Amino acid sequence: MIKIGMMIGDRYEILEKIGTGGMSDVYKAKDHKLNRFVAVKVLKQEFSENANFVSKFRVEAQAAAGLMHPNIVNVYDVGEEVDVYYIVMELVEGITLKKYIEKKARLSVKEAISIAIQVSMGIEAAHNNHIIHRDIKPQNIIISKEGKVKVTDFGIAKAATSNTITSNVMGSVHYTSPEQARGGYSDEKSDIYSLGITMFEMLTGRVPFNGETTVAIAIKHIQEELPSPRDYVPEIPISVEHIVCKCCQKSPDRRYQSMAELIVDLKQSLINPDEDFVKLIDPDEEASTRMITDRDMVQIKRQSDGRDSMEEAMRLRRSRARVYEEDDEDEEDEDDDWDDEEDYDPRMEKVTTILAVVAALLIGGILIFFVGRTLGVFHLGTEDTDTSQESVEQVEMIRVVGMDVDEAKRALLELGLTPEIQYEVSTAYKEGTVLRASIQDGIMVDKDSNVILTVAQETEGITVPSVTGKSKEEATSILEKDGFVVNAVESYDTSVESGYVISQSPEAQTTAPEGSSIIIRVSQGSEENKVRVPNVIGMTEMDATALLTESGIVVGTVTEEENDDPALTDKVCYQSYSMGSYVDKGTTIDLRISVGPSQATYRYSEGIAPPTEDAEYQGGMLVTVIVTTEDGTQLLNTQTASFPVAVNYTGIKSATGLITFTFTVERPETTTTDPATGETVTIPGTSETKTVHRPVNFVEE
Repeated sequence: MIKIGMMIGDRYEILEKIGTGGMSDVYKAKDHKLNRFVAVKVLKQEFSENANFVSKFRVEAQAAAGLMHPNIVNVYDVGEEVDVYYIVMELVEGITLKKYIEKKARLSVKEAISIAIQVSMGIEAAHNNHIIHRDIKPQNIIISKEGKVKVTDFGIAKAATSNTITSNVMGSVHYTSPEQARGGYSDEKSDIYSLGITMFEMLTGRVPFNGETTVAIAIKHIQEELPSPRDYVPEIPISVEHIVCKCCQKSPDRRYQSMAELIVDLKQSLINPDEDFVKLIDPDEEASTRMITDRDMVQIKRQSDGRDSMEEAMRLRRSRARVYEEDDEDEEDEDDDWDDEEDYDPRMEKVTTILAVVAALLIGGILIFFVGRTLGVFHLGTEDTDTSQESVEQVEMIRVVGMDVDEAKRALLELGLTPEIQYEVSTAYKEGTVLRASIQDGIMVDKDSNVILTVAQETEGITVPSVTGKSKEEATSILEKDGFVVNAVESYDTSVESGYVISQSPEAQTTAPEGSSIIIRVSQGSEENKVRVPNVIGMTEMDATALLTESGIVVGTVTEEENDDPALTDKVCYQSYSMGSYVDKGTTIDLRISVGPSQATYRYSEGIAPPTEDAEYQGGMLVTVIVTTEDGTQLLNTQTASFPVAVNYTGIKSATGLITFTFTVERPETTTTDPATGETVTIPGTSETKTVHRPVNFVEE
């Protein structure tokens, strides 16, 4: 039996109940070994008593614990304690996709596809590890406060069978595949079907099949065709409609055969939503006997009529020839003569000869023109005019002096200019401030021009190593090893092999502060099949993913990091390719999401003295002691009669807190005598609960 405040596994302190499901209850807990909050999912008692279920549950949960992916609620630990079976998972603050849909009625196409892509990537990672979810539904998809989409409950669905799940069937049957509804074999394509139903609900705000009983809904999954989502929302693009339709085919062979295939089409639908590119193939139709349709009959009749018309024309032609024939032969001889000469016409021969001569002259003239132009014999006035009118696009240089170097770089890149950095020791300005630029503000300059920024540094800094001529990976490794942050800018260069560094800024053997950015210009070879990297700094992860996908770029690893700019909290603060770079279609770009500025942490390690601030407190009284931080986190809640109370807490995010003492004072019955009358008065005993508050300051770690 789980109780608030109890410790399980000698490390997880149960803090509060945060959810319940058909098979388990979920609690928020604190992992005292790693000093972090986690979610603990505990099997309900009725399932814990089923040995077969517990065995399957343990195997699948251990397999799920091996999954690590940004779009999966990661499993940290699996354990049991006195018939309590539990899973320790990542704690995700947010709401389920089901509640999100209910809150917004229905999602926009762009948002629904972005969510579907992230869900698909999480499921794909599981399928690659031979783990099938079997219970994909909006209730098992969580959208965090930061906008991340995560799939939960991996492994549990496989352990659950029709004999063990009773209370949560109604929520799952709306999304179950036909083969699951029949009780048959299910595989990865069952997850694809369930995801298709989930997409249908995101786009329309409703499930496609509904009924009064679970059996009625299951039969509809097996027998009824999926309604088109465009019947409910006409503005849904045709590609999205076909993706949902293909996911939800009754036969698994007609669905997408893998999550990878589905992800490709989802990304394509973001780029070309109105293009009909989804391949809906019916394998039973290719070799089947087909009935002739009305359209086929019209086509056959047209072909037949064409042949009849041709024969009629030939007959009339023979008749005209016989009329003009001057020989006085019988009809049979005339037919024979025409048959011998029907392919010969002197006038047609003359026309054909003239056309052949004209064609030969034209072809010869064209060949002579191109050969002469190549050799420089012919010069066209229009060509010279066009050449003289060609001009390079120019932009006006902005003022960057006094700006932070990172802000200046972003502004220049947005203009299409390429910043180069050199550092200069200066104590008069804050480190990272732009002291001067090689181009004065207000000057018109060609796009792609280099702008040298001289940036202040407080000390001599670190010598920048030379990475020119090295591969991008090797250059990045060398610079990061020395404590620099690498910004890669892609450009075309036919003289440098693709993937190798053309130049670097700051240059080699100059000095730069530790942790500063080094720009490396990486060759992309010759210009062909390239896309320009958009700027996603300052966007949410979902918006950044959508924009990059539309640009033909794949989002790679997404990690979290602290960033000093509070405006970037919960937004993209880093992209592995700089805005304006040209990369191959399909290039993977890593993102980092800011969790906000770094926060100081505090510790509280001392003995809490008794509440002697109240004169009625006496040693040996039972006192409730509660320690709460300024941000509301409760560190301690205990009852004791023994002081001082030893405490040792670390990682506290608030600098101050409050200790609250609560104890009860018992006052005995008293008897007094009135001296004037001699009357005795008895005052009954009383009991009073008293509270003492004591501020406390924590020590910075």
